[in-house]
Formats: sequence, structure tokens, C-alpha cells
Amino acid sequence: MVNVNLVYGTVYGSAQFTAETLAKEITALGFNATLMKPNELADFIPKESEHLIVVCSTTGQGEVTEDIYPWFAHLKTTAPYLPKLKYSIVGLGDSSYDTFCGAAKQFDALLSELGAQALTPRLEIDATETMEPELEATKWLTTWHAAVVNKV
Repeated sequence: MVNVNLVYGTVYGSAQFTAETLAKEITALGFNATLMKPNELADFIPKESEHLIVVCSTTGQGEVTEDIYPWFAHLKTTAPYLPKLKYSIVGLGDSSYDTFCGAAKQFDALLSELGAQALTPRLEIDATETMEPELEATKWLTTWHAAVVNKV
């Protein structure tokens, strides 16, 4: 059984709701999904035997949201080597800004620097195109599921 950890960073709740929706859908696919709240991530280092999905929105000038930034900084500072970790990134943003999905791009770059392997291409959900990012993320699960089944 594949274990999937979902973490999220949000300002207004869209990324949280999207992560909650994904957790339910992943469980329905027969995987063990653990949704971790930002305040539960202080010293969390993802297990390489499990999958990681990061769902995050972007603030200001492309920054990681305040709620998940401490975890981002912890990973950056401790720099654990995670060559067997498979991860996916779901970014929520607004393409009318130059920093569209900046936080998702930063997480993608950081996890790659730590040696982790992207399981799927980064999903960037544009608020100018959809008001319900959880629906786009649910559609993306077909791609994620196929990648997991082919890599496990």
C-alpha cells in the first residue's frame, strides 16, 4: 500500500480545501493519504518510502505562504538528502502576476535540490481560469495515479 503525505500552504483557504479534496480522492483510489496541517510540519522530513504532494498558493512577490514557510525554511536549512522521495507539486496562483505560482516553483526547486524526484510535472492552477482549483486538481489525479502505478 502506497502512503501519500499531503501538505499545504494557504492564505485564504483554497489550497487547504484543494489538499483536503485530494486526500479524499487519493483515499478513494485505495492509497493511504495523510493530510498534514502547516502547524504539524515543524520538523517533518518526508519518508522516502512514501509519496509527497505539496499544495500551495503564492503571496506577495511570489513568496511561500506564511503558514508553511517555517517548514520550507527547515527543509532548506537542514537539507536532508532525499533521492528516493517521489513528489508532486500543485500550485495555485494568478497568471496576471509576474510571480505566478512562485511558491510552487520554489518548492519544486527545493525538493529537486534535495535529490527528490518529481513524479509528475508541476500542476499550476490559474485563478483567472478557474474559481474551483480543487476541480482542476481532481482532474490531475488521473496523471498522478498513472505515474504512481507505473513507478511503484
